[in-house]
Amino acid sequence: MTELELTYLKARELAKEHYENFPVVSFLIPKYLQNDVAIIYWFARTADNIADEGEMSEIKRLNLLAEFEKAFLDALAGEIDCEFSHALSVTIKNRNLTISYFTDLLSAFRQDVTIKRYYDFDEVLDYCNRSANPVGRLLLELFNIRDEKAFYFSDKICTALQLTNFYQDTYRDYKKGRIYYPQNELEKYEIREKMFENRKINDNFRALVKHNVERASSLFYEGKNLFSYLNGRLKYEIKWTVAGGEEILNKIRKNNYNVLYNRPSLTKKDFIRILLKSIKN
Repeated sequence: MTELELTYLKARELAKEHYENFPVVSFLIPKYLQNDVAIIYWFARTADNIADEGEMSEIKRLNLLAEFEKAFLDALAGEIDCEFSHALSVTIKNRNLTISYFTDLLSAFRQDVTIKRYYDFDEVLDYCNRSANPVGRLLLELFNIRDEKAFYFSDKICTALQLTNFYQDTYRDYKKGRIYYPQNELEKYEIREKMFENRKINDNFRALVKHNVERASSLFYEGKNLFSYLNGRLKYEIKWTVAGGEEILNKIRKNNYNVLYNRPSLTKKDFIRILLKSIKN
């Protein structure tokens, strides 16, 4: 096994360890693309961990992200200091992927370090445009789908997935100092940040969460127009992913929007049920 093959193998193992709200490298991804999907996941997961995990100062996180970006750009230029960055550069060149999507992701991770509040939903959407949408576009590019309308609908799905993750992790994010609910909506629903700290749920808080959940649901609905641009196993993969996000939103509804105490998650039974439903429909 070559060093490059070994690196891809390590990336696939990393992807298998993290299910997120859906399997990252599922059996629905053709074998010839599994290395590529895994190494893209390695890139996003590693940068996210730098921005989000452990006990480090903001300056330290930003410096590490800068070093990570330099290693990435150096690898693209043929200067190899990191085996994973080298594998990613091979994937980018072989699959003709858009480099700016990777730098957009890094921009979002830096923002996670420095920005903890968002004034309105447009600011949240701007973040999602860099934190989530590039991933969907890269997946489409791997399958050589480069249609602007397909990208548009993919963006809707990826934004909805990112928003769903925010609502799923409401209390976890607050403990890390972040609130992704727009500040002007907190004001509209008369929500004070002390309610997050004290995990106080009232009718106003439920109304805030419901408003955001339904908005994400609408984005999923519009994004499903992407299905008409897909075929084969990719279509089932994306349908499965969307259904997983929608199931999280349904669990939030069933919990009466109590996102401060109950973090919804998908069980193995959920995964199987959703997969079968996605293939059947």
